[in-house]
Amino acid sequence: MAPIHVGCPLFDFQAIDVTGPCDLLNSASKMLLEGINYYAPVDPSLLAKAPEFVFHHIGETMEPVHLLTSSVTVMPTVAVDDVPDVDILIVGGDIPAKTKLPPKLQDLIRRHAAAGKLLFTTCTGAAVVAATGALDGRRATVNNLEYNWIKKQYPNVKWMKEKKWIVDGNIWTGSGAVAGMDMVAHWIKERYGLDLLIQAALSLDYEPRDVDGMFTVLPQRYDSTGNKISTHVFPDEV
Repeated sequence: MAPIHVGCPLFDFQAIDVTGPCDLLNSASKMLLEGINYYAPVDPSLLAKAPEFVFHHIGETMEPVHLLTSSVTVMPTVAVDDVPDVDILIVGGDIPAKTKLPPKLQDLIRRHAAAGKLLFTTCTGAAVVAATGALDGRRATVNNLEYNWIKKQYPNVKWMKEKKWIVDGNIWTGSGAVAGMDMVAHWIKERYGLDLLIQAALSLDYEPRDVDGMFTVLPQRYDSTGNKISTHVFPDEV
């Protein structure tokens, strides 16, 4: 199975918008499961089907990018002029009125979306993509706090806020930072199966929600009195 290349355009986004989905994807990867298997047995069938991910943090140049929300400085792994062909783009969000990506990063997003490749946006990342025109005519969602302002700014997008994330073809938009992780969890379940999502979520002690924000994604367990024990189960219990 060929590695899946994941690109993350670098600008002053909220850290969890991008690192959350990346950590979840990594937790479902063959590399991490092989490491976990050293400490606790992992079902061999999961190891066999787990994907390999290669992450590219794409800068306008190779200069470091400072993230104000967390005071983290990120070093690009590749400049946009040299980025290899990526299968997935993950676009985080910042203050919509402030962020406008450099032209080359905008062009990367436009070309990726037009090619029908998978594009995830989290929080106000949908506004970042909307500014490129790649969301025109598409259904999308965005952080509810900025929803009305963004809807006025980008009227060519079919904005919706009834669900935690919206899927329109190859573009998946998540409403808030953690909803973006839930969205990616749903993609993992669709693409690789519930058993792999359970293992990935277990590594993070994370309980993903469904599109309505309910904790119904993972199987539920209860004791003899009806109290919930844990949403996490091991693959051989599914």
